[in-house]
Amino acid sequence: MVLKIYNTLSRKKESFKPIKEGEVNLFVCGPTVYNSSHLGHAKTYVQFDVIVKFLRFKGYKVKYIQNITNIDDKIILKAKEEGLGEEGWEIVSERYEKSYLEDMKKLNVNSVNKYAKATNYMGQIISQVNCLIKMGYAYQISDGWYFDLSKCKDYGKLAKRTSQKADDAVSRIDENKEKKNKGDFCLWKFSKKGEPKWETKIGEGRPGWHIEDTAITEKEFGPQYDVHGGGIDLIFPHHEAEIAQMESISGKKPLVKYWLHTGFLEIDKGKMSKSKGNFYGLKEIMEKGYNPLHLRYLFLLGHYKKPLNFSWESLNSARNAYEKLKNNLSKIKSSKSKINQKNVDSVKKQFIQILDDDFNVPRALSYLWDILREEKLNDSEKFKIITEFDKVFDLDLSLDKEEIQEVPSEILKLAKERDELRKNKKFKESDEIRDKINKQGFVVEDSEAGSVIKKRGGN
Repeated sequence: MVLKIYNTLSRKKESFKPIKEGEVNLFVCGPTVYNSSHLGHAKTYVQFDVIVKFLRFKGYKVKYIQNITNIDDKIILKAKEEGLGEEGWEIVSERYEKSYLEDMKKLNVNSVNKYAKATNYMGQIISQVNCLIKMGYAYQISDGWYFDLSKCKDYGKLAKRTSQKADDAVSRIDENKEKKNKGDFCLWKFSKKGEPKWETKIGEGRPGWHIEDTAITEKEFGPQYDVHGGGIDLIFPHHEAEIAQMESISGKKPLVKYWLHTGFLEIDKGKMSKSKGNFYGLKEIMEKGYNPLHLRYLFLLGHYKKPLNFSWESLNSARNAYEKLKNNLSKIKSSKSKINQKNVDSVKKQFIQILDDDFNVPRALSYLWDILREEKLNDSEKFKIITEFDKVFDLDLSLDKEEIQEVPSEILKLAKERDELRKNKKFKESDEIRDKINKQGFVVEDSEAGSVIKKRGGN
């Protein structure tokens, strides 16, 4: 059985052959921690979590690194808006990094070996910028050092273009009329008064967005590695810039053998936007009475490469399907039927074949239902097979059924009133509302992201 992966670089499915047999070095672009994570983040990181777990299920030794961009224009701006002072960027980044990691834990995203904060790789970043300067790939203008794209003849080979489009994720520190070429991007940004800075021979400043990732991957993996993942919006210019930087420094091609990109998450068939009032995070999902694993199940219903539409109706359908699956499994959990290992191995072979086709998780999830309906398998075999496959899905299918009910609107209203009181430090009044909520059978839990409402006795 050969795993085939759709490679963004070649635009076709390719047989998966890591650089070192049996081992996979994999990097996925993580969040910029200036605000709470949203459902678009959750989709990408859940889908890569399943990909990594399947690779391990097949026996690969996977080293999975995800970066944390903890120094950035948006973080600095957030600190200024909150009046946190010159070092406020650290307060902001640490707060939202903690919130992000809490969200990932709730979603069972636990396959990452290391979360690499950009500021922990400052020595490697400065070294790479210095190298590009000495090699003639970088030039200096008033606000920093920039990469000269005229020196990189194959720039655009990943995106198959060299110009920006509306959906591209673009760093805001790359605009300067002094640039030699329109697409030249910032490697090292000179700091303005009151901004964080690192003192170096190339000037007091901070890293550009793209150089952070190549510094991390060179330090962790070397100049070449197996898999790089991220959202489709990062292909250009972010991933294109990573290729230009690292391949120019090392002289080795390709930087990455396989590029994987997740499709956009749409909200009610439209773009997620705060201005549209459809910008949701895990907090909003849980306040509605849903469990994070209902959301995880929803994300597994779509192929990672394709767009996925989120609506409250689709989430409700996912919750019903998830609960039904768990309920069916709980009914056969205590079966004492004798297990025929040949039957188990045969089904496992089919499961792997499904996922070997570019990680076809939706089809593999559907296959679980086929197994439950298969008359040739006894209950013990079904339970053993599905719980083993859940090592890939990580939906906690073997655990006892959770009692999850939608939180009534009147409870949500009370919770919002309590949040406002807590913000205004009216703790006596907020405690009184908490008692009202408790008397109606619900529990309020306070977290970094705000209060979470749960049915008493549930998860």
